[in-house]
Amino acid sequence: MLFRKPASVKGTLLVLLLPAGICLMVLAWLVHGLLLERMSREFVESRLKDEVAFLVHQIRNSNGRVDTLQTGDYFQDVFHHAFAIRSPSGTIISPEAWTPLLMPLIESGKDGTLRVHDTETAGAPSDILAYRETFQVDETPVTVIVSEDLGALKRSQAELHAWTAIVSVLLMLLLVAVIWFGITLSMRPVVTLKAALKRLQDGEISRINVQSPEEFQPLVKQLNQLLDSLDQRLERSREALANLSHSVKTPIAAVRQILEDKSRPLNNDLRQQMAVRLNSIDKQLEAEMRRSRFAGPQVGKSAYPLKQARDLLWMLGRLYPEKSFELSSDLPEESRWPVEEHDLNEILGNLLDNAGKWSNGYVELSLSQNNGLARMVVTDDGPGVNENEMTSLGQRGLRLDEQTPGHGLGLAIAREIVERYGGHVTFSAASGGGLQVTVEIPH
Repeated sequence: MLFRKPASVKGTLLVLLLPAGICLMVLAWLVHGLLLERMSREFVESRLKDEVAFLVHQIRNSNGRVDTLQTGDYFQDVFHHAFAIRSPSGTIISPEAWTPLLMPLIESGKDGTLRVHDTETAGAPSDILAYRETFQVDETPVTVIVSEDLGALKRSQAELHAWTAIVSVLLMLLLVAVIWFGITLSMRPVVTLKAALKRLQDGEISRINVQSPEEFQPLVKQLNQLLDSLDQRLERSREALANLSHSVKTPIAAVRQILEDKSRPLNNDLRQQMAVRLNSIDKQLEAEMRRSRFAGPQVGKSAYPLKQARDLLWMLGRLYPEKSFELSSDLPEESRWPVEEHDLNEILGNLLDNAGKWSNGYVELSLSQNNGLARMVVTDDGPGVNENEMTSLGQRGLRLDEQTPGHGLGLAIAREIVERYGGHVTFSAASGGGLQVTVEIPH
């Protein structure tokens, strides 16, 4: 590769800004040269026209008598220009060394601005600019030409342009210094952030708390959220292990006691007690394993609520074929919610499965989004829940009707996931007498 992109931001900015600044400075210098030449020529033409007008005025005042005019050194000293005057009485050219240059212009018969260049005449310049005008005085034709040596003007321009180049180089050096200083000053927050990350890695701090520009604030915020998420996962893992150890210790001790008691035969009653204990252990293990799979809020994780809702409704429709599962939503098809896919499946799956168990024949799922909230509403037409029991719904292991299959964990798991996302679950009576569960999660 002929060009390799610098690895650092400072190097990239320097590689981009310095050549651009130099190119702009060179372009400005070239444009300055063109404008300087154009302005100088226009200025010379204007002076030549004024001097021709002055000569015409003098000739008219002398009634065309050119020999009475103050010529020679007067015009050269005042105007510093060469001139030529032709009338029927004769031709005057001053200085005489310019005669080979001005005589062809007199003979040309063309008025206006004229230029002669690349000539080799002793004592005369090689490049001149002249202005020619023909007029009449009492029907006597008179031709006037005033000219200037462009070589001297070009030398002055070249000197000025050279000084401009020197100033441009100095400005370039100043520009390099300013760009370097500006980039270094702008990168200071990055250095501070780098130092904070090193302190975080060394365990000196637990969160990044540095003053950063607006462009880096989302990065710092996301890093802190990631650290919060990792701490929450560690805390949940420790809590899950503690809960699991506490919940299975008693059933295991009971089973061990039965097995170690050699004085009692292993009859059907004891076998049933052991099965109950082992079933309780299995329930706790299943619940903790499901909780361990919960992701919680994560950067970059999202789900398509409509697609997942349709898949769940189709599956539950096969599980409960005698019941109708309906979906109502005004969300666009490509709508996404900041919820991990497995977590959203757990929320919707538990709520819909619970509604399917209790409904008489109809379950409706409504999805909406407004005011920064993702809303899920599950409504069934079942027997509903008493008002005094409504506040107890969602508690771990609570079952209001032991006749219905289940462990009493579905609503508790759904509520726990929603709370991890900063949302909340509310239970209310549906208009048809069943239960309505509303879930709201910040979007």
